[in-house]
Amino acid sequence: MYSFMGGGLFCAIVGNILLVVSTATDYWMQYRLSGSFAHQGLWRYCMSGKCYMQTDSIAYWNATRAFMILSGMSCFAGIIAGILSFAHFSAFEKFNRSFAAGIMFFISTLFVLLAMAIYTGVTVNFLGKRFGDWRFSWSYILGWVALLMTFFAGIFYMCAYRMHECRRGGGPGR
Repeated sequence: MYSFMGGGLFCAIVGNILLVVSTATDYWMQYRLSGSFAHQGLWRYCMSGKCYMQTDSIAYWNATRAFMILSGMSCFAGIIAGILSFAHFSAFEKFNRSFAAGIMFFISTLFVLLAMAIYTGVTVNFLGKRFGDWRFSWSYILGWVALLMTFFAGIFYMCAYRMHECRRGGGPGR
């Protein structure tokens, strides 16, 4: 049970770090514009070695930003619940911290999936046609890796919860 929780906590911490790095960096997409290379993130775009804030309030950027921030926050809340579940399983019969941590990691996974889907759809359908020579970059890839890490953190914590419930209840049939 504790090995599942330890694995889940490791995946969650790595996933949360990747979420923060992915959200904060400027390499979601790289493209060639007027003969020079440029790249952009959720907050800034850079051309010819100079970076500029994205002042346009475009809905898909705002939605992607919001879902990435919500994902990081729910992952952090799951990490707190996961650490507390190591101390002792909850004294409340109806509330188990490992279950709560698993749910928070699945919510984080959902938010990052929504963010990545929105960004991917708009980029491929709109920006991909506007810029001929473009590609997704490493910040974007870190977002997908963070999705996997938060998902596996949720799986590990649900396995720990299930293992605890089977021990407490006397078996899976009860």
